[in-house]
Amino acid sequence: MRTFLVGLLSLLTVAPAGAQDVTVDVPDLVLSGIEFTVSATGPDVPADSAWAVRVAGQTYPMTYAPDTGTWTAEGIAVPSSGRASVEVVQNGAVLSQASTRVIPGWLSILPPLLAIGMALLFKRVVPSLFLGVWVGAWIAVGLSATGLFWGLLEAFQVYVLDAITDAGRASIILFSLMIGGMVGIISKNGGTQGIVQKIIGWASTPKRGQTATALLGVGIFFDDYANTLIVGNTMRPVTDRLRISREKLAYIVDSTAAPIATLAFVTTWIGFQVGLIGEAVAGIPGFSEGAYSIFLNSLAYSFYPILALYFVFVVANSNRDFGPMYRAEQRARTTGDVLSKNAHVDEAAGEGDELDAKDGIPQRAFNAVIPIVVLVGSVLGGLYWTGSEAAGTGASLREIIGAADSYQSLMWGSLLGVLVAAALSVGQRILTLEETVDAWYSGLKSMLFAMIILVLAWALSNVTEVLHTADYLTSVLGETLAPGVVPAIVFILAAATAFATGSSWGTMGILMPLIIPLVWAVLQLNDMADPAHYHIIYSSVSCVLAGAVWGDHCSPISDTTILSSMASGCDHIDHVRTQLPYAMSVGMVALLLGTLPAGFGFPWWASLLIGAVLLPIALRLFGTPVDMYDVPPSAMEEAAEAIPAS
Repeated sequence: MRTFLVGLLSLLTVAPAGAQDVTVDVPDLVLSGIEFTVSATGPDVPADSAWAVRVAGQTYPMTYAPDTGTWTAEGIAVPSSGRASVEVVQNGAVLSQASTRVIPGWLSILPPLLAIGMALLFKRVVPSLFLGVWVGAWIAVGLSATGLFWGLLEAFQVYVLDAITDAGRASIILFSLMIGGMVGIISKNGGTQGIVQKIIGWASTPKRGQTATALLGVGIFFDDYANTLIVGNTMRPVTDRLRISREKLAYIVDSTAAPIATLAFVTTWIGFQVGLIGEAVAGIPGFSEGAYSIFLNSLAYSFYPILALYFVFVVANSNRDFGPMYRAEQRARTTGDVLSKNAHVDEAAGEGDELDAKDGIPQRAFNAVIPIVVLVGSVLGGLYWTGSEAAGTGASLREIIGAADSYQSLMWGSLLGVLVAAALSVGQRILTLEETVDAWYSGLKSMLFAMIILVLAWALSNVTEVLHTADYLTSVLGETLAPGVVPAIVFILAAATAFATGSSWGTMGILMPLIIPLVWAVLQLNDMADPAHYHIIYSSVSCVLAGAVWGDHCSPISDTTILSSMASGCDHIDHVRTQLPYAMSVGMVALLLGTLPAGFGFPWWASLLIGAVLLPIALRLFGTPVDMYDVPPSAMEEAAEAIPAS
């Protein structure tokens, strides 16, 4: 007791007045050698007071922000693992103390790598994702026997729960479920079959069917989620009857959705991207170009999205494929099996008959076209409405879309699409109200399995955020930077981050605020911070987005890849295996013939031209024809006869 009193007395005599009111904010977990930030708040003090942070024998000065009353120290790093004490001091006296746990950086990439490896090895994405979340939670709690148990509980109670309580993610879940419900209604009322009947008149061969799917994918340009769900569900009956494999359908859907969303001027992606660019540029003295102008200039250097879209049409019109995709297409043509024998697809989303059209009803295409048009128009109208309110009067269309609430617009559009589909069904007496509700529910059920995987992918993304996976990848891949190779390194870094985390948007949100100031600093160090070298900035900005899309296309835990599988009724691992060689081929061409030469001043248009010539040649050399004569002569007739006349 005496020792306690003496210690308390000494503490009171050393600490300045008000020190007991100081609180320090320290990350619960940091990576060894990776910089982090510490902030502290306390009673009002003069701005010239000297506060500092003391960690592992090193002292870091803190800066004071009068508007928030917060002291901040940046660039703090702990070289070794274990517990680290963090002290906020003033003139040598400890104002407040906290601690953090330091782990080796390689542990931060273990959960996503484990999830990816298990998914590819065992072809079971749900347990693989949950295992990744569990291991990540175990690392966050502490690598011990008890930590293993508590990590299991927190994997579900913390990370899975957080994945669905985020308002934006909950909006995507509701939007996806409502899209599934709308698809259920327009399938049951014969609208989807009416579209199939119209399209089959032109898309009478596998080549035309693939081209029609790709064109529809480009047409739904405003949002990748809406694109994936609408195109996959709408074109699946067409491609099935043309004996196009589900793997090929999923590839076309996936490889048109995100790329077109990154390139079109009015999309939900662009608003997010321009906002990130604006925030990053605002902190750079001497660089005053507007965010949207930077984005527009960066489009010319978006080699991967442009070439990925181009390659989809090249493949669709070639009758050639390579790798696992060739085997899938050959199976579909010769046997009529659009799915592999070991495929695992939710019955309601794939082969179930709950979504078949009602017997004896007219199959009118407008019963599907009108709800889809209402959906698309409502989303675009919602983007304009919410963006106009946020941007104010006199704002340009670009500024309006950039300020729009995309989640709110998507929810409005999906609700109105469902209501219009229901009204058309009941109003024409094609379905009763009860049958309409049942059809809506059947369509909604078809999305439940996809939502389970999507939530687990988001939970794993939350784990990687807690473990600072992106920070570790940045430190590993971004240590040595030369101006000419900066865009290529950014492209690889963004792809690796998206591959490991499964999130394009998360990758953009993490990297964009870091990349733009970093590129500007590299240019300044090399006396190249002038308009003649701005192409390096434009290319680096585009590479954050293009690399994120590339990594997304290769990752089995990507949300858009998962949705593409489910909307197309394809086994998810089969989709990843068949798409990976195509995505890697386009990605390497984009990197070696586009991004890398452009960093040294090679004309972007020449790089695109070379890539556009090389990709068809590569497909010709390495691809094998899917011989149309392997299809039974009656196959096309059966495809046409399978659709009753209106």
